[in-house]
Amino acid sequence: MLIRRRTLLAATAATAVAGPALAQNYPRRAVQLIVAFPAGGSTDVGARILAAAAEKDLGQTITVVNKAGAGGQIGFTEVARARPDGYTLGFLNLPGVNTIMLDPERKAAFNVDSFIPIINQVLDPGLIWVKGDSPYKTLADLTEAARKAPGKISACTTGILSDDHLAILMVQEAAKCEFRIVHFDGGAQQITGVLGGHVDCAFDNVGGVFKRVQSGEVRGLAVTDVERSKFLPNVPCTKELGMPTVISSSTRGVGAPKGTSADVVKVIETAFLKAIKSPEMLQKMDAVGLALKPMVGAEYAKYYADTQAQAKKYTEWALKQR
Repeated sequence: MLIRRRTLLAATAATAVAGPALAQNYPRRAVQLIVAFPAGGSTDVGARILAAAAEKDLGQTITVVNKAGAGGQIGFTEVARARPDGYTLGFLNLPGVNTIMLDPERKAAFNVDSFIPIINQVLDPGLIWVKGDSPYKTLADLTEAARKAPGKISACTTGILSDDHLAILMVQEAAKCEFRIVHFDGGAQQITGVLGGHVDCAFDNVGGVFKRVQSGEVRGLAVTDVERSKFLPNVPCTKELGMPTVISSSTRGVGAPKGTSADVVKVIETAFLKAIKSPEMLQKMDAVGLALKPMVGAEYAKYYADTQAQAKKYTEWALKQR
């Protein structure tokens, strides 16, 4: 009995010092940052800017790895299943992560407790847009066409139950219209679909196409927010267009698999927060139309939990539309 007690005490003591010891030696090699969407989209662009800046303070290379497919589910699954040692991190897209785990048909291999939200980087408002020469000049033009011909006007998303998908459902309810919804994997496919004339409009985010809007290649119809975007000051927001309930955005941040040491998490948080707050980061993010919204610790954990609660309502709503 005495031997067993001593063994237990020794094991407890070893566990207590394991975290700090690991953090002191972390990182010893390159860190992998998994992005659950294709290269070239706004999520990928923001992640690469952040990785390049944070690795300077982390002291090791941060390699961005794109694991796209199934509206982000493939990449998020890989993050959840990764060894919790700090060498595999994930870029968490909310509410995308939340809606996947809440959809029973997706049979997600992860749940709300599978990830440790470490630090948020971006809050990117939604944007409804069409091709530059589209006959739809305003959001009212688009919704009126969809109302007159239910299920005929096509609207694409960056993934099933993404924030874009939920935004379409919000517009359908507010404008009493019906679109034919087309799901893509990421913003790059949306560009191809709309510019190629295969889809009538896209529900995406400001960061995905703001330069194309500025050049006139595509036309922004509405920003799904309570105010206009500083990157697209000439595009009205849904609140001013009489759709105050159509508010949708995507947040993107860094998370780790459940079980990652708190001390390692702190090392990651410190390096990434310093990168996000740097003038160089603001300059680069402004250049690509991505608004910074840093959140860490309890604030980010609460935001993650609150988004889960909100996503439950909208996921149930979306499932009824199937």
